[in-house]
Amino acid sequence: MDARLTRLKDAHASTETGACYWLSIITPLVTLAGILYGQPAAGAILVLVIYPLIDLALGRGGRTQNTLTGGTGPRLLLYLHVLLHTSVVAALCWRAGGDGNTTSTWLAMLSAGICSGSSGIIVAHELGHSTVHRIDAWLARWNLLLTLYVHFTIEHNRHHHPAVATEDDPASAPRARHLWQQLAYTVPAQLKSAWSLAKRSGQQRRINLVLRGLLAQAVLVLALWQSLSGIVAVAFVGQALVSIFLLEYVNYIRHYGLRRQRGEAITEQHSWQTEARWSRWTLLALTRHPAHHLHPGQHYWQLRPYPNAPTLPAGYYALFWPALIPSWWDRLMEPLLDCDDNTT
Repeated sequence: MDARLTRLKDAHASTETGACYWLSIITPLVTLAGILYGQPAAGAILVLVIYPLIDLALGRGGRTQNTLTGGTGPRLLLYLHVLLHTSVVAALCWRAGGDGNTTSTWLAMLSAGICSGSSGIIVAHELGHSTVHRIDAWLARWNLLLTLYVHFTIEHNRHHHPAVATEDDPASAPRARHLWQQLAYTVPAQLKSAWSLAKRSGQQRRINLVLRGLLAQAVLVLALWQSLSGIVAVAFVGQALVSIFLLEYVNYIRHYGLRRQRGEAITEQHSWQTEARWSRWTLLALTRHPAHHLHPGQHYWQLRPYPNAPTLPAGYYALFWPALIPSWWDRLMEPLLDCDDNTT
């Protein structure tokens, strides 16, 4: 009887961690519908107001060790996000072209940018680590092109992962550096690092890979300006900037204050995790970040939590507003860092 009960509990846990990832399509669907049907703020309200409340209400997961073994469903979800992300950006351009310089255009830009942070960059991050299907790399580049952050994959995979939690990594914020300071530093520093990596990667006989990405981004923006209108191009750039801001916010909270010495082995102690249900389900297990750094080749559905990893006080949505206010952030994080030896 006890063995059967254990199997039932394990089966329930496995179903939760698998099927619940499909909740992640709520954000792009609501954003797309809102832009198309005259409620352009819907996506922003959903993610910035409602999701933090759900994050807190649902709390952290219980038995979440079991994970999916694979299949077409988890991969299909990624491809669906690419389609929805592309549709949201196209809808934004349509809305901006029709409404012009109005409040509805800027609200649509904000909502689309938030969606681009999740369905765009987060999905590109997952696809960019894939070495199995060639199409994954192309789809990752496409999503990053739409967010004007094409250099992200080379910087993230080849520099951030080996340098995480050291002074050499621009994405790992040291203790006492607040989000706004980190943003001003990390965005140009990561671009500079990616440029250096591309220059050293044997591509000198051809055009630098990062330069290629920058040129493609410039051509896309100019094409929108010339073929549609200036306001469409501005709205497109605006949504990309919002998505980049959200990416670097996530980088900030999942590495803040944790440090290791050069040459020291990477462990689960060098990035923050959270088992907050809503953040984990809708952000494709991005919250299990220590596991991602220890096993970067694993898919999102294979990642597992570590019981002794540093744990954030809440999910990614619930921490968004505190991270914007340095005094609030310090009150939450300083006690946790004082209990952790791997800080600066």
